Amino acid sequence: MENKQLTDNIYYIGADDKTLDLFEGQYIVPNGISYNSYLIRDDKTAVMDTVDKRATETWFANLEQALDGRDVDYLVVLHLEPDHAANIEKFLNKYKNAKVVANAKIFNMIPQFFEHLDLEGRKVVVNEGDELSLGRHTLKFIMAPMVHWPEVMMAYETKEKVLFSADAFGKFGTLDTDEDWACEARRYYFNIVGKYGAPVQTVLKKAATLDIQKIFPLHGPMLTENLGYYIGKYDIWSKYEPEDKGIFIAYASIYGHTKAAAEKLKEILEKKGAPKVAITDLTRDDMAEAVEDAFRYDRLVLASVTYDGEMFPAMETFIAHLRSKTYQNRKVAFIENGSWAPIAAKKMKTAMEGFKNLSFAETTVSIKSAMKEPDIVQLEKLADELLA
Repeated sequence: MENKQLTDNIYYIGADDKTLDLFEGQYIVPNGISYNSYLIRDDKTAVMDTVDKRATETWFANLEQALDGRDVDYLVVLHLEPDHAANIEKFLNKYKNAKVVANAKIFNMIPQFFEHLDLEGRKVVVNEGDELSLGRHTLKFIMAPMVHWPEVMMAYETKEKVLFSADAFGKFGTLDTDEDWACEARRYYFNIVGKYGAPVQTVLKKAATLDIQKIFPLHGPMLTENLGYYIGKYDIWSKYEPEDKGIFIAYASIYGHTKAAAEKLKEILEKKGAPKVAITDLTRDDMAEAVEDAFRYDRLVLASVTYDGEMFPAMETFIAHLRSKTYQNRKVAFIENGSWAPIAAKKMKTAMEGFKNLSFAETTVSIKSAMKEPDIVQLEKLADELLA
């Protein structure tokens, strides 16, 4: 979806990147990513953000085609992260008459990325609620600090009622990827924006005062219908509320005995009528998906082998991810395993005691080496407690 007319006067000029394997150097993106950028053509022309350096050539070609011989009046910078701002200097060197529209924090940070960029006479500094007229179209600016960088802002176009939402409402995957929005948007949200629920709530309250008919994010598809669904998801996610009733079992096993216990618990829960039980192997599965599922469901079971007197490293990493994303408002249970001194449950619980609004199951299943009949009895007891 390159250089496509989205409305009477707004054009998509971004690019898909199908070759990227890790987004932000850590998140697996099997279907790549899109770098979204937009052009508004009116009496004045405005480019809404640039793209990552990986898509520079495509972006400039799309921009030239959409301009159809016109010059650029404004470059609006909503977010300075390099996957959206890498081409600011090249753009300004090419379009000499263009001015940069941004807030003070963005202008303060620009020299950190572009040491020799001279913006003298080319700055248009905007604050909360300021407006920029392009003719029939007007951009109204909404500050969105810490969603998910401190300089972020959004822009609402008043004529066509479009919210240019920066990284909010984005998702992994290229624009031509045929997949459900929620799954990859959820993984994107909790791993990238998730820590900043309170700032997201602040922005949602501002958005509620606007008549938004379309949302154009910096990653993922343009949202043009059923906006209540997408905004509703963000409201739930940013309040750290469980999205679905269900139990997520995350295990870290060495020789398969802890895995067997986790799978047995899943079997018991399903036999007892649990509506949804998800399970993941923290040593092999995508950690970002594990974080996503932990936030999706209202109950979490952590199962870890004891290793060097600690929990297994993969489990330690998982809990660290949950801590960094301010995991809260859930019920958590523990399964531990050890051949001579099982202690993983104690270590896991201690690691989570500083989390907000967690409740811990009274039943802890402690296995010595291989799972045996008394352990299954304890798993039954834990399942009853989780389903109570």
